[in-house]
This record gives sequence, C-alpha cells and structure tokens, in this order.
Amino acid sequence: MNRDTDWPDSPAPDMPMSGGELVLPVSALNRAIANVLERAFPLAWISGEVSNFTRAASGHWYFSIKDAGAQIRCVMFRGRAQYADFIPREGDKIEVRALVAMYEPRGELQLNVEQVRRTGQGRLFEAFLKLKKQLESEGLFDADRKRALPPHPRAIGVVTSLAAAALRDVLTTIVRRAPHVPVIVYPAPVQGVDSAARLREMVELAGQRAEVDVLIVCRGGGSIEDLWSFNDEALARTIASSPIPVVSGVGHETDFTIADFAADLRAPTPTGAAELVSPQRALLLRDLSQHHGQLARAFERGIERRAQQVDWLARRLVSPAERLARQRQHIDQLAARLAGAAARTTQNAHARFALLEMRWRRHRPDAEAGLKRIDQASARLTQAFERGHERRIARVRELAARTELLSPRRTLERGYAAVLDAKGHAVRSPAALERGRRVTVHLADGSADIGIADVQPRLDAEF
Repeated sequence: MNRDTDWPDSPAPDMPMSGGELVLPVSALNRAIANVLERAFPLAWISGEVSNFTRAASGHWYFSIKDAGAQIRCVMFRGRAQYADFIPREGDKIEVRALVAMYEPRGELQLNVEQVRRTGQGRLFEAFLKLKKQLESEGLFDADRKRALPPHPRAIGVVTSLAAAALRDVLTTIVRRAPHVPVIVYPAPVQGVDSAARLREMVELAGQRAEVDVLIVCRGGGSIEDLWSFNDEALARTIASSPIPVVSGVGHETDFTIADFAADLRAPTPTGAAELVSPQRALLLRDLSQHHGQLARAFERGIERRAQQVDWLARRLVSPAERLARQRQHIDQLAARLAGAAARTTQNAHARFALLEMRWRRHRPDAEAGLKRIDQASARLTQAFERGHERRIARVRELAARTELLSPRRTLERGYAAVLDAKGHAVRSPAALERGRRVTVHLADGSADIGIADVQPRLDAEF
C-alpha cells in the first residue's frame, strides 16, 4: 500500500484487472478511506445539537449532532455509554469526544463517541446538579428544617425587581385575597451580574428589620441563564438561615432553582406564592360570620341555663326562722338518737357480762373432785407398782434358780473335772496333752496341778 494514499502499489492476487488497470472492490476502498480518516482526524471534541437519538437493545447509542449548516451521525457503544452521566435527549446541546470513522459495510461517515457532556445550558445544568447535591448532602434541604407559614400574617414581604411582571402578579393576588394585609417590597434585580448579591442583601435586610411575617422571593419565567441568579450558593444559604419563613416562586411550574429547595416552601409561580402566603379575605369573613353566630348562640344558651339555675335556687331558698326550726328539730332528733344509743350500749354490755359469767361458772374447775381423783389415781399407781415389783422379784428368783442349775460348780459337784493347760486354756482333746507337761485340774472342792506321765487317747469313753 502507498503510505500517502493507502492505494495498493501492486494488485493483490484476488483483485481484478481490467485492461491492465487495477479495479478496487468497494470494501477495500471503504477500508482505505477509514484508515485515512483515522489518521487525519485525531480524537477531538465536537459540539452540536442532538437529533434522532436511539438507544438500542444492545445498549449502544445511535444519534446525530447538527448545527445550522450540517449534521453527522454518531455511535456510542455500550462500553462507553454506561459511564455517561446523562442520556441525551432530542434538542440537547452536547459536546462529544470522538474519532472520525467510516462504517464500512454501508460506506457512511460517522463519529465513534468515547465521551459526552453537556454544552451551553447543559454545563449550567451540570453546575446546578453539582451544587444541589453538595447542599443536599449538608442537610440544607432537609424537611426538618422547613418552617410552617403563618396562617394570618400581619405583613408580607416580597423580594423581586420593581419592574418585574411577577411583582404585579403578586400584588394583584394579595389585594384580591387579603387587601387588609400590608405588603413591603425589597427591590433587587433578578437577572444580571450582581443580581444574586442584591437578592441576598434584600433577604438579609428583611430578616434584620423583622417587619414582615413571611417573605416571597420571586421572578417570572425564563431560560436557565435568566434564572441563574437564583442558583447562587450564597443566596441559598441566606434563604435557609433567614429568621423569616421564605416562599420561593421562581419561573414557571417546570422550573426548579436552588432557591426553591432552600426555601421553606416552593410555589410553582409567583402568583402561586402569593396565594400560599395570603389568607383569602372572603373565606376569613365567612368563617368570622360563622364563629360569630356560634358565639351568639352559645351566649344565649348560657344565659338560659343560668336563668334556669336561678329559678331552681329560688325554689330551694327558705326563711331563716324556718331554717332555725328545722335545725332545732334535727338537733332534738340527734339528741334522742344519742341517748338511745348510750342506753342500748349499756344494756348490751350488761347482757354480755351476764353471758360471760354464766359461761365462766359452767367451765369453772371443781377442786375437791380433782383432789379426790388424784388420790384414787395415786392409790392405783401404788398398787400397780407393788404388783410389778413382786412380779419382778419372782422373775429374778426364777432366773437365779435356772442360772444355778447351769453353773460349772454344779457340774463339778456331780463328779466332773475341768482340765486347763499352762496358759489357762481348757483342754478339750487328748491331742492337746503331751507327756511331761503340767495341767491344772479343777474339782468341786478345789484344784490340783498334775504332771502328765503318759497320754493314751481313748475314743470309747461314755458320759
């Protein structure tokens, strides 16, 4: 291939020749063009407006970007698209970082997009989202910090431009709904270089003066650039820290600003903000009329109840003389009841004493009968002891006689003898006798030491 043109220097074996000239296939031509484009146009940022955006089932993005004079097709593959911070919509102004390439099968020029970002309004929107996320993470938008609006404000403050149509809408609404409530305007530009600072100063001034009960920060609709003053961080912090409840009514219903989130309440429009802070006079008068009627009826019913109570008390009222007579009669009754109670108490005490005395006499012990029973029991005990003693003496004598019969001495008296060896042990067998040994023989009338001359055992002795 020729490096400058990417044309083939010599025909490939599969390339056809016509009249000695090289004939290129379409695929080779498109491939050569693609190579030239990739080298000639490095990775760059291109801006344009989105059109014909399509998100395929595969996750790839297909769209075109255009300006007033031309357009070009773009493709962003899923591997790149999944890292994008947003999905482009029809009409969005964006910037793409892409390579100029060719889709060879169809020979179409396209941009292979690697990165996408917003441009113009998109960059402002990105700044808006970044600031919103930061303040939200700090808790500046927490619902717990929001304050309720006063139901009946004594005065209403409005921070806006004196030339703004929003001011006329707010004043017209308040005059229609609550003409009795005064309105104090804190003028500040709502668009321009110093508008955010002036708005912040007016909100702070309203808080310092403390001459209104609720504050409206508002302006009419416009582009994001027109509303950008209300996306100021310092203004949002001032609104959040204001000692007066703040209602934000910036732009139309679809417009959102940082001031909307920092305020205690967001209204879709300036007119809506005026309706939120101003009680409707007609409804207040109707409620007042109803409460007046209820109070009048309650007052009449109270008077009727008290008149009835006076009549009831009058019927209970008696003369002092009659009251004294009744009291004397009551005292006499109490005295009679007291005397009767004392007499009954004495009678009851006497009757109870007589009953106790009767019970005591019935259960009083008889000493003479007791002594007599003791004497009888003592005599029986003595007789029983003597009989037992005699029985025990007879038993002892009987046992002594039996013991005497079994005494060894009685056995010796019948002619027997007891033979003991030198150690005092009884000799029971002739085998225990040895010649030359000495034994002791106990007889009925005494004992004798005997030496054994000879031992001749005999087993035929009879006793």
